[in-house]
Amino acid sequence: MELAQPVYTDILYTKADGIATITINRPKQFNAFTANTCEEMIHAFKDADYDKSIGVVVLTGAGEKAFCTGGDQGTQDGGYGGRGVIGLPIEEVQSAIRDCNKPVIARVNGYAIGGGNVLVTICDLAIASDNAQLGQAGPRVGSVDPGFGTALLARVVGEKKAREIWYLCRRYTAQQALDMGLVNAVVPQAELDAEVRKWCDEIVEKSPTAIALAKKSFNVDTEMIRGMGGLAMHALKLYYETPESAEGGNAFREKRKPDFRKHAK
Repeated sequence: MELAQPVYTDILYTKADGIATITINRPKQFNAFTANTCEEMIHAFKDADYDKSIGVVVLTGAGEKAFCTGGDQGTQDGGYGGRGVIGLPIEEVQSAIRDCNKPVIARVNGYAIGGGNVLVTICDLAIASDNAQLGQAGPRVGSVDPGFGTALLARVVGEKKAREIWYLCRRYTAQQALDMGLVNAVVPQAELDAEVRKWCDEIVEKSPTAIALAKKSFNVDTEMIRGMGGLAMHALKLYYETPESAEGGNAFREKRKPDFRKHAK
């Protein structure tokens, strides 16, 4: 079964040799996503899940500069304008990755910052080019991911490291990400496609039912994070309505250092 394919404007979606590839196609915005981008990703992930000819899904970004840099702060202006609690159905994107019965590989080409780093965290596997940089930016721009982006990250890299990543908002090299367990492999940029294809081909050879059962089993241990994240999104919506949060987005767009303390209560 395949879903009727809409006209995609923010992503590229291809299927070949048992591999579905979803590419965020907003390179001028460093592949930051909007509400529409999320809607298109949700559709593509569901289509790949339903298509029995597909054995693995690759998520990546267009160009060589960025995998994804999270929500498009340039268009936020107090709200993302789409559906969902915060006007951005990013929860459904995250669930689509976890619920997909096929392994999802993050092909990390360049920056994976903020929500992009969260996508890397949620994907089953991640292969990065040696020029990739990963990290969080939420507290720097008046935002946070109060679900998989924090709690699952702690499971992946350890709680002390996860707290460092979120509290300091530093950037980490691909090798540092490999050392902390955030990615599975690092290769030169020129070899990224070949390495991703190698991993995909190995997965496609395996029993799809056995892999689906393994993925569901892995997810059981952290499934409570989904409910916690759904609850926390309502708190996040209230936070987004405060001057403190708005200061982060305004400072980003005005290319200045934010002054959160003057707005904090």
